[in-house]
Amino acid sequence: MQHNFRELKVWQRAIQYTTDIYRYSQRFPKEEQFGLTSQIRRAAISIALNIAEGSGGSSNIEFVRFLEIARRSAYETMTALEVSLRLEYGNVTEIEKLSKEADEIAAMLTGLVKTLKSA
Repeated sequence: MQHNFRELKVWQRAIQYTTDIYRYSQRFPKEEQFGLTSQIRRAAISIALNIAEGSGGSSNIEFVRFLEIARRSAYETMTALEVSLRLEYGNVTEIEKLSKEADEIAAMLTGLVKTLKSA
């Protein structure tokens, strides 16, 4: 059973979130290019990528597996944001906003998983 990922609100938000994370991490120090910058970007983009990849599967069970990976990537992004906060790479308000968005995306993924499991 395939799903159209482009129509999913959670995918749309994940795409915007990835853009926000890329813009935020542009200001990280150059020495972080292969460290935290790369890690936070890979974690953020992994959210949308896993939603899209899982949507092309042949079953809800397979889609759920990818959605759970996407949710873990949201948690990974939140952790990287916390590290960036402690390293003073951004302002508290901006980091809190990005963390809140990741948390909301994770909650949306949890809701979608529950819906798919009950279908």
